[in-house]
Amino acid sequence: MGLLDDKVVLVNGGTQGVGAAVARAAVREGAVVAVTGRRAEPGEALVAELTAAGGKALFVRADLADAEQPKAAVAEVVAAYGRIDCLVNAAGLTSRGTLLDTTPELFDQHVAINLRAPFFAMQAAVADMVAREAPGTIVNVITSSAHGGQPFLAPYVAAKAGLVGLTRNAAHAHRFDRIRINGLNIGWTATEGEDATQRTFHGAGDDWRERAAARLPMGTLGRPEEIADFVVFLLSERSGVVTGSVIDWDQNVLGGLD
Repeated sequence: MGLLDDKVVLVNGGTQGVGAAVARAAVREGAVVAVTGRRAEPGEALVAELTAAGGKALFVRADLADAEQPKAAVAEVVAAYGRIDCLVNAAGLTSRGTLLDTTPELFDQHVAINLRAPFFAMQAAVADMVAREAPGTIVNVITSSAHGGQPFLAPYVAAKAGLVGLTRNAAHAHRFDRIRINGLNIGWTATEGEDATQRTFHGAGDDWRERAAARLPMGTLGRPEEIADFVVFLLSERSGVVTGSVIDWDQNVLGGLD
């Protein structure tokens, strides 16, 4: 028996990085999985991989920066499978900006991807669960930077901190509907997106992962597959009644000082 046997799971931002790892882990645990992304090629490649491994998967092309498309993605999953049991919001925009140089356009981009898209995806998923009077689970992949973050992440932090509050608000609002909603504040993680970010914004070379890992307490960056296992646990009944929790999945301790 898998942790997510016969569950219908939608992973927003599921074509690479942490989202793709969640999709793989969910399929291994028995779920039917749909993933969203802007580009068809990686989405269809992931679906082919999951199908070849014996899973059942669907790619939904969606630009989550468009306010209507998060809701449309949920509708497409419900149309295909009759329901949605679990939602994972794993998409994230990490382009840089400080308090002094962030433009209104950059700020709006961060809010659109990092806060508005999860809001309306949750709205549509919860509406389906409530209409069916069925329980469900949602996990929002957030960031440890939501506690304050680096100066060059001002719009990112603002939007992701909003997602922390939204996670708790929605969990409180729908606890008597038996819909559990939790968040994961992940730390520095080795993903394709992070590689591109380090090279684009910080001039990183091919050895940036090794150099970064050497500065971290555990000697390694976070691994998407480890985060994915934790997300699946939170989606599953194994995590019991836990709701409204935003868990720091990181190797740095908030408030700890040397």
